[in-house]
Amino acid sequence: MSSHSLTAERRNDNKHSSLRSLRESGRIPAVVYGSQTENIPLSVDAKELVKIARTGRTEMFKLKVEGSSDLNVIIKDFQKKGGVWSHVDFLQISANKPLKVRVPIEFHGNAEGTKSGGVIQHLETELEVEALPANLPASIEVDVSHLNMGDKLVASEIKLPEGVTLTASPEELIAHVTAPRAVLEAQGDEGTEEEAAPEASAEESKE
Repeated sequence: MSSHSLTAERRNDNKHSSLRSLRESGRIPAVVYGSQTENIPLSVDAKELVKIARTGRTEMFKLKVEGSSDLNVIIKDFQKKGGVWSHVDFLQISANKPLKVRVPIEFHGNAEGTKSGGVIQHLETELEVEALPANLPASIEVDVSHLNMGDKLVASEIKLPEGVTLTASPEELIAHVTAPRAVLEAQGDEGTEEEAAPEASAEESKE
């Protein structure tokens, strides 16, 4: 569990002009909800929110809301405009109840296949897992250095931290190494020429 906390202020005005003024003042509109609390419109300091987000979106932290007790929450969803946070949803959670979330993937290493001209493609940036809030990692590290040309990495092959289980499809494709487009096109051209050769021979036999 993260040791961080974030202070939030209640807000009552949802007009576009008010939300714009709020953002211009350095605060971000937010809402917190969950099975144990009603939806509460809030605002949080933009700089403090970024600090929390850097520790990991899936890590539980304390949300200090004026007029109520501290809430255990995670960042459930967010919106950005031009790379700047514009809204955030906090989900109140129970420390003793498993939580299913999508955790960011951190790729490490240079795929072996890229040394011979291959191109690695990261097809997923998050992985769906389930764990108690205290066991949820900020990110999941995935080593791709062993991937050779044509190799694929699926979800079931990823080593997860202790206490974390995979809920995504085991066959979900995470990354693979492919030949460069130029090589594939060249191979396609060779196949076309080979197919055309017998036709030329047939014409010559008629003569």
